[in-house]
Amino acid sequence: MKSFSSLKAILAVGMLAGTLIGCAPSVTSSYRLEPVTGDVITIDGRPVTKAEQNGIGVVASFEREDMEFITLDIEVKNRTDHSIEVNPADFHFVALGASQDTLSEPTNTALVLQRSAADPNYEAGRVKLKRKQEEKRLKRAKIFNTVLMVAAIASDVSSSSNSRSYHEYANKQAAHYLAYQGIAVKRAIDHSTFADRMQRYDYEEYRWRELALRANTLAPGESVRGFVYVPKLANATYLAMTYTVPEQAVVPVLFKQEYVQQKKQRR
Repeated sequence: MKSFSSLKAILAVGMLAGTLIGCAPSVTSSYRLEPVTGDVITIDGRPVTKAEQNGIGVVASFEREDMEFITLDIEVKNRTDHSIEVNPADFHFVALGASQDTLSEPTNTALVLQRSAADPNYEAGRVKLKRKQEEKRLKRAKIFNTVLMVAAIASDVSSSSNSRSYHEYANKQAAHYLAYQGIAVKRAIDHSTFADRMQRYDYEEYRWRELALRANTLAPGESVRGFVYVPKLANATYLAMTYTVPEQAVVPVLFKQEYVQQKKQRR
């Protein structure tokens, strides 16, 4: 009886694995930002704005939604007579409502809802940590799957010798077959999840290394271009972006944001 109870627990794990892969809800979201201040022009169907203060210029446009970030295509121009330090962390974003009123943090209304652009060096370090955590997760899953298989085999052997009738034997054999299938499905899900996440981390590493605007020194007359990644602010109707060069300039750009979210049940 004890071995058959263990079998039911194993079978439940397999059935749950199948349920998770077949019925998980998929969430799709769509962001679109459009600049509404500065010298706005349309290039290749995309609104692009230019703003400048004290010889420091910013050219900005919305690129795309990228996982947990909104991606902006940014070019910084140095029209001064001295070098400046360019750092993506100097891009700041404040969430505004429909009346361009400042929004508050959901967890603390005394604080303004604002974010700084992602630091590529910091985010690249986080990718390495994510890889290690995912490798540990797969190792734990393999150990658990082995325990399940050993328990299923022990239950199978025990029930085969303790069956009182052919009908009982056939039912137990069918249950064990489903248990083995469930364990196989769980193993496949574990490895598929691992492969998907590692592929995502490969892209994230490439994003921070090759695509993102990185900190550097910009000589007079030079410009630098790259993607600036800002965490999503779903409740904002407008995003007030400022690029700050300490003690030299604060270049503002206002974006209007549209956001649509849909949830579909996979079958």
